[in-house]
Amino acid sequence: MTLYIGVDLHPHQQTLSWCDSRTGETGTLDLVHDLEQVRQFYTSLPEPSVIGIEASARASWFENMLFETGHKLLVGNPVLIRKRATSRHKSDRRDAELILTLLLRDEFPAIWRRSQESEQVLEIIRLRSSLVRQRTQVYNRLQALAHNVGMPKGRMKSIARQEMLRKIEMNETGALCRSHLFSMLSHLDGRICELEEWLKPKADQNREARLLRTQNGVGYLTALTFVHTVGDVNRFEKGTKGITSFAGLDPVEHSSAGRKGFGPISKAGSALLRYQLGQAAQIAARSDAMLKAFTKRLAKKKSRRVVKTAAARKLLVKLSIMLRDNITAEEFDLRGRTVGNARVIQGLQ
Repeated sequence: MTLYIGVDLHPHQQTLSWCDSRTGETGTLDLVHDLEQVRQFYTSLPEPSVIGIEASARASWFENMLFETGHKLLVGNPVLIRKRATSRHKSDRRDAELILTLLLRDEFPAIWRRSQESEQVLEIIRLRSSLVRQRTQVYNRLQALAHNVGMPKGRMKSIARQEMLRKIEMNETGALCRSHLFSMLSHLDGRICELEEWLKPKADQNREARLLRTQNGVGYLTALTFVHTVGDVNRFEKGTKGITSFAGLDPVEHSSAGRKGFGPISKAGSALLRYQLGQAAQIAARSDAMLKAFTKRLAKKKSRRVVKTAAARKLLVKLSIMLRDNITAEEFDLRGRTVGNARVIQGLQ
């Protein structure tokens, strides 16, 4: 690998700074994102070239094109890259040159990247989550419409309540709103079912997802989100602490001069993963004895929001250990106390 290229990538253009380590030849170039011209340029490069970009923008087309042309792509942490800058000034050319310098020095802060399959699964889960939010908004509008016409209290998700609302006489405006809202609801239900039919076989075929689903409260959505967001749990040097930090469920520390204090969670990771864990933890706390006792004990001194977050973190740690040790939730519960006692006895000896 003799050609190194630092790329400052933007949605519609990119600036390149390159160096041939064999001859020492360097240069810079600006490319407008005409897909054919960009592909032709990278195809003409000697392969495999090493190309570095920042993880500041999603560019699946660029990553796929480099993979097809046989080049090696490294994606770096933008915060760590910027810390290495020696100038206060910032421009596309300076950013590309900085990335190139780090590549040549073998100091480029490359980050872990998910596989293409994981990105595709997560994209479908995000789309489903977005459609579910839209459907909830439609339910809320229908509920407001029901209140306006004097319907008794009830859940709009109920088929009987929906039929009651359909039969009530309304003025022209109300009838038009009702017709469009029910049409939107039917359309969203169909689209969500299509996505779920695509996702369920993915969860059934994934061994790790099947293992996580042995935990009460963890369905196929939570299992798929966990597996494809976290990846290999053994890659974290700090173990479960590293995983909670990756998920953004670690409390931010504010300590100084002997005073220790912890604030809210960092929220540095995937919001989708935190949401799924929060939903799963509420269901798991109903039947999981250990999690139920933990939430009851914490609820005596903490707010409901804090308890929900702590339960999600507790569930995250449990799922991580299940994957790390390749055990089911039942095996985790059975061996947990035994392993802890064994460690205590070993320490005393």
